Amino acid sequence: MEPEFNYSSVASIVAAAEKSGLPISAIVLRQQAEQMEQTEESVYEHMRKNYQVMTECIDPGCNKDLKSTSGLTGGSAYKMRRISENGKSLTGSFLSGALYRALAVSELNAAMGRIVAAPTAGSCGILPAALLTMQAEKQIPERDCVMSLFTAAAAVVMFIANNASLAGAQGGCQAECGSAAAMAAAAIVELAGGTPKMAEHAIAIAIKNILGLVCDPVAGLVEIPCIKRNASGVAGAFVAAELALAGIESAIPPDEVIWTMKK
Repeated sequence: MEPEFNYSSVASIVAAAEKSGLPISAIVLRQQAEQMEQTEESVYEHMRKNYQVMTECIDPGCNKDLKSTSGLTGGSAYKMRRISENGKSLTGSFLSGALYRALAVSELNAAMGRIVAAPTAGSCGILPAALLTMQAEKQIPERDCVMSLFTAAAAVVMFIANNASLAGAQGGCQAECGSAAAMAAAAIVELAGGTPKMAEHAIAIAIKNILGLVCDPVAGLVEIPCIKRNASGVAGAFVAAELALAGIESAIPPDEVIWTMKK
């Protein structure tokens, strides 16, 4: 069977999902299985293992004694988790939970504990934090969270990789944390029962909120301010998803926003 869409535009993927009446993740999984000549379950299982890696980063990333090789970062996730779980967070366990998870994955990455490129190492905490928080706080089944990774990868990262850049060194932090926030926003919308069109608007809103952010690491290391930008990135992803789920639309479609990021 010929694929009914390609990764030349976000709009084409959304249109294909709307035509099929299926979530973006379902049509992407089907296409990937056909192209790789594997069963859908085997492709899903490979993605599930990626999700498991993300899950396994949280507890070690929250170790209060964790330090990066440089000694510049570590311990922030522990502090944020303690505030969240003690009920002392200003924003409640949902957002504070997303913040500590984003910090945990990023700090573990900086300490060479486990690398999760989502889509890059510098933005590795945003997508895991969004999905793991949805699973924990909204009781979303693990399978749905794994499936949403296909939405994140297909609707956002493959298009950006083909048409702009994911590298901070080339495109600035807008290319790293911006792309990751857009991935997370699209996945959140799908997990919350939103439509493919809502996911499309969430992608645009998420990137617009980070558009222009430069890459400016202290000492040339992907630690400061990168790790804290993962926390702000996941917060931005939830903002974009919340707006889109409310029916608020982006006046500028994601294809044009991504083109603007490249320019």
